[in-house]
Amino acid sequence: MHEHDLSYILNHLGEEDRSRHRGAVSPPIYQSSIFAFETVAQMRTAFGDELDNTLYTRGNNPTVEILRKKLAALEGADDALLFGSGAAAIAAGVMAGLRSGDHVVCVQKPYSWTRSLLRDFLARFGVGHAFVDARDTAAIEAALTPQTRLIVLESPNTMTYEQQDLAAVAALARRRGIRTLLDNSYATPLNQRAIALGIDLVAHSATKYLNGHSDVVAGVLCGSKALIREVFQGPYMTLGAMLSPHDAWLMIRGLRTLPVRLRQIAQTTQVVIAFLKEHPKVGHVWYPHDAGDPQYDLSLRQTTGASGLLSFTVRGETTATVERFCDALQRFLMTVSWGGYESLLFPVAAVYPPDTRVTDARAGQVPVNLVRISIGLEDADVLIADLAQALDRV
Repeated sequence: MHEHDLSYILNHLGEEDRSRHRGAVSPPIYQSSIFAFETVAQMRTAFGDELDNTLYTRGNNPTVEILRKKLAALEGADDALLFGSGAAAIAAGVMAGLRSGDHVVCVQKPYSWTRSLLRDFLARFGVGHAFVDARDTAAIEAALTPQTRLIVLESPNTMTYEQQDLAAVAALARRRGIRTLLDNSYATPLNQRAIALGIDLVAHSATKYLNGHSDVVAGVLCGSKALIREVFQGPYMTLGAMLSPHDAWLMIRGLRTLPVRLRQIAQTTQVVIAFLKEHPKVGHVWYPHDAGDPQYDLSLRQTTGASGLLSFTVRGETTATVERFCDALQRFLMTVSWGGYESLLFPVAAVYPPDTRVTDARAGQVPVNLVRISIGLEDADVLIADLAQALDRV
């Protein structure tokens, strides 16, 4: 995406007619649940198309609509829907095209709530699934059945950062008449344009980089106008997992600085990774934009930049070792999320019970000494000093 186009999308798209808001530079929050009409004909029109008209904020809202336009443009999509969480966005995208007897193929290590949606929820309604090592497109093809209607991707995933060849999977799916959905939370639309690669629906946990300030929980689903309308008229309106106008306004604010934040985070992350790879008390480091990653060539081919989320193992194969390291950190906040302005830490295996760490027996457990960190906007030397003193405790 050209820098000029990006600047326009983030700062002006959807906000061009400021005369409507008395010249306000920041768009107003339309904190209204309902909208009034001057004539029955106007109200009838709104009832006939709630996706493109303001009738009731559960369907559409002027503040939310500005954000929809921006996020759709960033992804190169026709339209977008905003949800109260990333899990809701993924669930709506998955459920919209499925019925009992259908089958879904999903990556082996998806986001935990994506796994639960398929394994624990939709299975109760007769929707089958298969989890596969989707680093190999042939493994996806082998898992397809005549009932397969959807392929769920996550590239990279957010624990050990496996990627899929999105263009190859999209081509395979289109030959078979199968829909594709990608969780693009890690890369963001600035670094990975999945719709241009042929993916049908792109979802984000907008809680992460898109908002970037750790003060909003949100999700987004992007796609063609026809697919977005299908989702809107089905699970979106039926389940009511919409985003509030105030949270949409906060996200509009957060998006303004997305390129600057990602650029700084990526630079700092490279310095931190260099430190970790040389430290004698650090084992393996997982990061898709590291030259030593087995899928590094794929990263270069389908993404244009790096993120700030990585994982590594602390030498010492016990939970107690990981706990000593994590408890000693002072600059990294221990929490479950990532992608904010602050640097964060998640001691994965020390927190999750063993039976929740895997998709199935073939996936392999997350190592007990694995730690995931999210690099924020602090100076690299501050973060490295904190990591060094904590590793000294191991």
